[in-house]
Amino acid sequence: MRVLLTNDDGIHAPGLEILEEIAAGLSDDVWIVAPEYEQSGASRSLSLTEPLRMRELSPKRFAVQGTPTDCVIMALRHVMEVPPDLVLSGVNRGQNVADDVQYSGTIAGAQEGTLLGIPSMALSQSYGWGSRSKLHWECAAQHGTDTVKHIYDHGIPPGAVINVNFPDCPPDQVQGLEVTRQGKRDQNLLYIDERQDGRGFPYYWLAFDRKDSDPRDGTDLRALIENRISVTPLLQNLTDNDALKQLSDLTG
Repeated sequence: MRVLLTNDDGIHAPGLEILEEIAAGLSDDVWIVAPEYEQSGASRSLSLTEPLRMRELSPKRFAVQGTPTDCVIMALRHVMEVPPDLVLSGVNRGQNVADDVQYSGTIAGAQEGTLLGIPSMALSQSYGWGSRSKLHWECAAQHGTDTVKHIYDHGIPPGAVINVNFPDCPPDQVQGLEVTRQGKRDQNLLYIDERQDGRGFPYYWLAFDRKDSDPRDGTDLRALIENRISVTPLLQNLTDNDALKQLSDLTG
């Protein structure tokens, strides 16, 4: 098996090291093409107005000054003469669930792999409000290889992106794996944090509030709260079929 790794946290991110460990349990033919710098929140963006610059750091390891989508395209269209059998994106620092999936560069890397015809998964290690500085990376490290292999061997439907999130707990506290649907947050946590620089001029951060949530059963959010590995198949096609039926009488 040939495996391509990418991420959105950058080529030097600790989560990429974990992903290498996971991939090493699957194959001895592992390639890495990842962003030179952090690209969190880049989603499916492409670098169309600037050239892509790439460095070969070591055999089969490349850093691209671009987005996760750029990296996967560079890997499949330029770097790798023979395409991979599997694309893994991550392991992201923090969960990618519910509304997050629309913004995530980690999921975008897997989406691009799927779009180019390669079975692809996004992997993320969740953390709570009090554990940001001490993530349970060992959770993804210990359970990652078996989880990926189990999913891959079972078969990934064509066109589906598999979104895997590991819970915020030690490996021995994981309560199994659950196939989930994408959840919906019961509050909007995003707000604008306004500040002033040393000259008195304003600048702004996009920030997230910290609130407890009570998500629905069967969702990625609920699985993580209950210390289960969440596995969510995501569609590339964004057509709302229910709305399509409701609006079909507009045709004419």
